[in-house]
Amino acid sequence: MTAMTASAALLAKIAEPIAPKGVYCAMLAPFDAGYQIDLPPLIEHAKGLLASGCAGLSMLGSTGEGNSMTTRQRIAMIDALVKAGLPANKFIPGTGAASLGDSVELTKHAVQAGCGGALVLPPYYYKNIGEEGIYASFARLIDGVADARLRLYLYHIPQFTMVPIPHGVIERLIDAYPGIVAGLKDSAGDWNYSRTLLERLPGFAVYPGSEIFLSRVKRAGGGGCISGTVNFTAPLAAQVYAATSEAEADRLQKKLDAVRLVVEAKPLIPALKAIKAQASGQAGWNRVLPPFVALSEKDRADLFHALDAVLGRAGSGGWEMAA
Repeated sequence: MTAMTASAALLAKIAEPIAPKGVYCAMLAPFDAGYQIDLPPLIEHAKGLLASGCAGLSMLGSTGEGNSMTTRQRIAMIDALVKAGLPANKFIPGTGAASLGDSVELTKHAVQAGCGGALVLPPYYYKNIGEEGIYASFARLIDGVADARLRLYLYHIPQFTMVPIPHGVIERLIDAYPGIVAGLKDSAGDWNYSRTLLERLPGFAVYPGSEIFLSRVKRAGGGGCISGTVNFTAPLAAQVYAATSEAEADRLQKKLDAVRLVVEAKPLIPALKAIKAQASGQAGWNRVLPPFVALSEKDRADLFHALDAVLGRAGSGGWEMAA
């Protein structure tokens, strides 16, 4: 079999995504005074993101502090959003865990709730894991869920996990589990990793974890983006993805890049929560789970001043996101 024939055979096994392509928000999670999930602002925020142009939502990932929550809390969040009438087929929740059993339980629940996919980390506690161990972890997960409705999105974030997902492992999984492996979130910030994957597997749903790569990944045939900054930039990011000319996309992308660079100059999750608290007038959004700490008053003031310089204020709390 030639390399070209082998590639074509592999492409035929890539899952058709259930969730739509486009701009996804790696959604923040609000907490009440007891540091339990605060459901009313969560649901309000989710509805607002979809109304602002997001194709879907990825809750319980890194931005959503999902790995600092219990399995019960994560299941409760999925159930609450579904019960509120939000479209589960637009959800790609984070269901990875250090325990394979917990990850199987969470992923099963996401599938049964009708979610469009599940975003799963590689095994991240033990380091120096070889390709066989990474492959076995995902394979055991798929076998444990045992549901043809599963659409698995691999979560490549080696700066946190210290366990990168090699391209060869992805190809092995697609070959072994046809119709299951639908895409990958690339939060490494390395465009070459995404580009190589798209070249080897054209049409594979690759989602960079930063909207800085949004116009590039769209042109290369990827999925869009799954980004935490979209909690704030959703209207502008949606315009970038929807732009019908490269010139327009590039113009909007420059503004989007400027906002992203301002926000990521501070600890990202506390910064996004500070922005959400300021824009909504709900101070509770500043609460974060350990090991994070909320921004200091000085850091908040510096962040808001920098955003004012890029965007200008739309009112007493929020910023102007119009193109």
